[in-house]
Amino acid sequence: MMSFTGGCRCGQIRYEASAEPIFAAHCHCRDCQYASGTGFSSVLAVPAASFRLTAGEPRAFDVAAESGNVVSRKFCPNCGTPLFSELKAAPGIWIVKAGSLDDPEIMKPSMHIWCESAQPWMPSNDGLPRFPKNPPMG
Repeated sequence: MMSFTGGCRCGQIRYEASAEPIFAAHCHCRDCQYASGTGFSSVLAVPAASFRLTAGEPRAFDVAAESGNVVSRKFCPNCGTPLFSELKAAPGIWIVKAGSLDDPEIMKPSMHIWCESAQPWMPSNDGLPRFPKNPPMG
């Protein structure tokens, strides 16, 4: 079983996950563009039951995603690092920002999602599958 840890830049917020990611992707939805400050966000989806905070309390910003569902984006209130998201439509999954991982090299993206919102200036020649919206699950 895979496990990993991560946190924010200043060290106030820490987390750990004790399960294999459900998927790893580059998400091109408009909300991820806002949250990352660039064309996409690299994320790992993990089972919620395997994820836990080990230090600190993040702030949350709830938004209506392109899907129409509510996404609660968690970030450090001190340094502003984007950390993870809770999907109200998928309560069994947490979305972890790859940049917050202690070892970002564990991120092995297998797809691009929400490509209907991808910016034309983003490279797209990496050979990974591309999905207009969410990836097929199961």
